[in-house]
Amino acid sequence: MPQTSLMMTLQFCSSGTPVNIQAKHFIIPGLGRYDHKYSPKLPSKFPKASIFNSHQIPNPILHHPPVNQSVAAIVFGDGSESRLYPLTKRRSEGAIPIASNYRLIDAVVSNCINSNINKIYALTQFNSTSLNSHLSRAYSGAGLGKEGFVEVIAAYQSPEDQGWFQGTADAIRRCLWVLEEYPVAEFLVLPGHHLYKMDFQKVIESHRNRKSDITIVASNGITKRDQDPGVGVLKINTENQVMQYSLKSNKEPVNSAVAETFTRCSDSSYSYIPSMGIYLINRATMVNLLNNHFPKAMDFGTEVIRGALSLGMKVEAYLFEGYWEDMGSIEAFYQANMECIKKLNTGYNFCDRDSPVYTLPRNLPPTIVNDAMITDSVIGDGCILNRCKIKSSVVGMRTKIGDGAIIEDSVIMGSDVYQIEDGRESSIKSTSVPIGIGENTEIRKAIVDKNARIGKNVKIINKDNVEEGDREANGYIISGRIMVVLRSAEIPDNSIL
Repeated sequence: MPQTSLMMTLQFCSSGTPVNIQAKHFIIPGLGRYDHKYSPKLPSKFPKASIFNSHQIPNPILHHPPVNQSVAAIVFGDGSESRLYPLTKRRSEGAIPIASNYRLIDAVVSNCINSNINKIYALTQFNSTSLNSHLSRAYSGAGLGKEGFVEVIAAYQSPEDQGWFQGTADAIRRCLWVLEEYPVAEFLVLPGHHLYKMDFQKVIESHRNRKSDITIVASNGITKRDQDPGVGVLKINTENQVMQYSLKSNKEPVNSAVAETFTRCSDSSYSYIPSMGIYLINRATMVNLLNNHFPKAMDFGTEVIRGALSLGMKVEAYLFEGYWEDMGSIEAFYQANMECIKKLNTGYNFCDRDSPVYTLPRNLPPTIVNDAMITDSVIGDGCILNRCKIKSSVVGMRTKIGDGAIIEDSVIMGSDVYQIEDGRESSIKSTSVPIGIGENTEIRKAIVDKNARIGKNVKIINKDNVEEGDREANGYIISGRIMVVLRSAEIPDNSIL
């Protein structure tokens, strides 16, 4: 696939790979079938006794079709409770910008495309306008094939269901009429805001070889997830069979062994590891669980997975050894951005030619650098950087930085528009402080959300070394000693934060 320069980094990384923009429609439930042409090549039901992976010796009884015909992905782009507020004040988690040119959900969709899964459904509800727009414009072309698609299924009301989605299980159940459009063998359920690179074909191969009803992907690497409430915890035996599903939270404490560590216990026949919230489930199993066994279940993990275990279904764990960040806090999001600019990158690699990250090309001009000093940073497209100093920072698209400004260890998300300041015209209403970062301003260890207006001679440095602080009325908060300037906030000249 041709490489187009979407990201400029000062570490000479290769760019991310864009996806051509094509017209794309949203799904409006109740208005009929899709316009995709499809000739199914496999039956809608599979005999359970004879499923084999395509890499094995051919079996004359049954052959599995290619993954792009037999697996569909279900991606959740948001949740009702976010640990990334205020970045989610006006957008869902999946739509949060990262690494100057991307959105969080781009990593998940790219995993699917790179794993040859080209039927992708995105279920959205909360603060979903930005996410719906991004998905519908970005993923309509390259990498998806003739019959591939990314369909946005927004929350809806119908004569049968007057309320909104009440949880992940409820959302899937109410969208089964859409999800069953194609005769796939398995559904891959994915959270849309996690950061990792995974070959899902390996998960599918393991699932089919072990003839599992459900496979749960779990993190087997070094992780600090033991401190995050709400993480699913799997108790597995030596054969990686899931024996129990627990939820670590303040309301439901888990086994003391889990509270101490999520890693394998060498002196026990059981291990406790964190679930990544990724589920591969057989089509018939999914429909049976949601419609027959647990028709009122709301949450997929705590209710449906636990229910499957209680019914004696075969639930297996697939252990993932690589980098995984579930964006459980502002600090986690900040660190994920900082890791992408390190010379020895142990985090997520946005510059991987073998596993590219797809996103929406914006057709912006190259960044203009006017006598600026930039080191160890990632700079997005269309920026205007005057005589400033930028060190160990991520600078998003269309960012304008004035003379004498200093940006260190920070994430600047950029702007959605250019503000014209010649007095003749402006694409937005003029205010006392223009969009961007003013002259002689100093920003250290901060996240500046989109369209922020930072005045001249401002210091955003957490001057009192505050651990946590709610100054939302003043346009910022402090989380884990990280300053977070809200979207479209205005910080007046000479302010010291």
